[in-house]
Amino acid sequence: MSHFSTKSIHGGDHIKPTNDVISPIHITTTYSYSSNPDELVPGGLTDPTTLVYSRENHPNAAQIEAIVEAITGYPTIVYNSGLSAFNGLITHVNPKTVAIGQAYHGCHGILDIWKRNFGTKEIDIDTGNFATIGSGDLVHLETPVNPYGTYFDITKYAAKAHDRGALLSVDATFAPPPLLNPFEFGADIVMHSATKFFGGHSDLLAGLLLVKDQAIKEKLLLDRLVLGTNIANLESSLLVRSLRTFELRVARQAKTAEIIVKFLNDNKDKFPQLDKLYHGSLQTDAFIAKQYPNGHTPVFSIELDTEQHAKSFPSKLKLFHHATSLGGAESLIEWRAMSDDHISKKLLRLSIGLEDPRDLLFDLVNGLTDDGNDADLLVEEIKKLSV
Repeated sequence: MSHFSTKSIHGGDHIKPTNDVISPIHITTTYSYSSNPDELVPGGLTDPTTLVYSRENHPNAAQIEAIVEAITGYPTIVYNSGLSAFNGLITHVNPKTVAIGQAYHGCHGILDIWKRNFGTKEIDIDTGNFATIGSGDLVHLETPVNPYGTYFDITKYAAKAHDRGALLSVDATFAPPPLLNPFEFGADIVMHSATKFFGGHSDLLAGLLLVKDQAIKEKLLLDRLVLGTNIANLESSLLVRSLRTFELRVARQAKTAEIIVKFLNDNKDKFPQLDKLYHGSLQTDAFIAKQYPNGHTPVFSIELDTEQHAKSFPSKLKLFHHATSLGGAESLIEWRAMSDDHISKKLLRLSIGLEDPRDLLFDLVNGLTDDGNDADLLVEEIKKLSV
């Protein structure tokens, strides 16, 4: 019996076409057919061992899918971005109505195209009239939700979807395995922007869809072929590399985020500019312990008291890069209005990396405190933290 970290390293070994310990980057776009006429059989476009053209399949992409399937136990399709995964999802389901709430603005953008071109209807996932949802429609839930890092009860939305004959898709980008398995709570399809925690090094774009059976995967692979959204060779190789340290990275990032959020929350009265703090670990809902048994998302958000303070805060920090995206080894902070004009202009999103939590806290405390005495006291408390 193999466990998570073993599968993330060896889960794709059985389909490696070479005996290299580290799979080579297969940069070719096309593959020679067999010289044996008896082996020239048309088809096989969804078979990862049938290599014809890299838009259909190639060894590095097939290895990603095999590894993620070994880790999660579910058929997996890899895409060249998270948004390509969402487009593949909505193309496959072809819903007449979509229930969606707070979610990544790019997903809303794709849905806007479907509304414009195909007349797809949209309702709010919480306040919309679910009587308009029917068989074949889609309920799309993002949890943890961007940019706050707060949680929704998947079981609740699964019941709402299934009562109407609809499918529930869950964007679990902010809580990758091993933090969350949405299928356990009623999800039908799970989506990840693998650019984030699966990739983990801020150097690749990728997306994943996880489904419940192989037949659905094969349909999605055929759609991917003609949509042209297979992941490229170099990015695939980088993602295979990233999966080798996946569990270690996510576990460390989750623990560090909890330490930082707890410290900020416990000392909130010492930070006059800190107005609000958002993170799933601060929620007290009954479902959370069951839904997140292995830790909390490494992403959280803060709101400062004024827009100007929020805009200037990232420039006070030494260790946090002021940049969008998340999930990398380096910690990031973003004045979120830079990439999402629907969000509060006082909000900052933080993605915790692999640095020591004490160093990150020193950085944040120095940025949040103007009073030297308070800062000195907090620094002494940070030094005593058990990490």
